[in-house]
Amino acid sequence: MEILRSPDDRFRDLPDFAFEPHYTTITDTDGIDIRIHHIEAGPKDGTPILLMHGNPTWSYLYRHMINPLAEAGHRVIAVDLVGCGRSDKPSRKSDYSLARHYDWMTRWLQAMDLQGITLFCQDWGGTIGLYMVAQMPDRFTRVVASNTGLPTGSGSTRFFRMWRRAMRFAPRFPWFMVQNGTERTMSKAEMAAYRAPFPTRRFEAGLLKFPSLIAVEPDVPGVELNRAAWEKLKTFDKPFLLLFGRQDVVARGWFRTGRDIIPGAKGQDHDILDPAGHFIQEDQPDELVKRILTFIEKTS
Repeated sequence: MEILRSPDDRFRDLPDFAFEPHYTTITDTDGIDIRIHHIEAGPKDGTPILLMHGNPTWSYLYRHMINPLAEAGHRVIAVDLVGCGRSDKPSRKSDYSLARHYDWMTRWLQAMDLQGITLFCQDWGGTIGLYMVAQMPDRFTRVVASNTGLPTGSGSTRFFRMWRRAMRFAPRFPWFMVQNGTERTMSKAEMAAYRAPFPTRRFEAGLLKFPSLIAVEPDVPGVELNRAAWEKLKTFDKPFLLLFGRQDVVARGWFRTGRDIIPGAKGQDHDILDPAGHFIQEDQPDELVKRILTFIEKTS
């Protein structure tokens, strides 16, 4: 496995992103070392809030949420998935699988040894994060899931069929999709910041592979992992909150599924925020911070 590492100078002077990088090295099952990046703010002894992003974003997505959560006394950690942000990037699409993503982030979480976690997760950060919750429930105190789900091969929507088909042979990621998934108009500098970790197309292998890994059809490799994790989530009785975007077209159906089936979701103040697209962190950062802090206070 060839590992690519985004040059540090790609991350200079990004708008609203004055955070120092932190790195943890894990070892893949093949014996390859992979460096995973995260942002950290707030007191070291504060209760941890783990922020997990999706495709094709990175911890830059949380730039307007990190400091307000930290100022409330929490240890805030925003991690970059492997293949994204400042984390290492295996160079071939064949290097990525659902099982590997789960294993990489599980090893990272174990290396960080976080306990008492409040998880906020969106898109692939939710799929991977919810898998970790299912496997290591004792590490998590509560979960906030946004525009995400844990598909179990029960079929795909028209959007997913189009998305997977379009991305199968795409030479580069279609970056306009970030703006399409956001209700507010981002500046050119903000859009450039999302692209900063990917100086050439070789760095985008992980982004291009993500769509084919979505376990919406029964023949997707790894779907059994999701099914097993979902069975465990059906018994997860710790506080579980869903905050989705009204204009999101990616994970609409999972709002009702999560609300009605996960035991910890019973009686929580679930909501659909408006206006808010798929990248809800861009549209409603202040409201999300308010809801997360209220949820923590209510369930402590």
